Amino acid sequence: MPTDRDLITLSDLVRRAAAIVDPPGEDPAVEEFAVRFEDADQPVRGQLNGLEERILWGADEDAPIVMAQAVTLYLAHKLDEFDNPPENILRLAARAEFDGQPPANIVAWLEDQGVALT
Repeated sequence: MPTDRDLITLSDLVRRAAAIVDPPGEDPAVEEFAVRFEDADQPVRGQLNGLEERILWGADEDAPIVMAQAVTLYLAHKLDEFDNPPENILRLAARAEFDGQPPANIVAWLEDQGVALT
């Protein structure tokens, strides 16, 4: 990863999100999400407009994918959080991307990961 936060790419963010959401790398949907953006090597700072639409994906009801998208979006806007512990990033991303009210399936998934929103 670049040491200059302004050079972090969308590919870097998606890889980080996938590693946070699926640490053992066993979820094929999360892996496919990461692979989809492996060549997105432009700095994310210049891609914030339209980023949410760009990373939307067909499995949007699948909690790990929804959270991978949420983490990617959160980190794109908060590059200084990139190296925070995964549980903190999950909590902060869920709060930010769902206006503090994540859907029940996301809350249940976060609880399964040992992440409390409060």
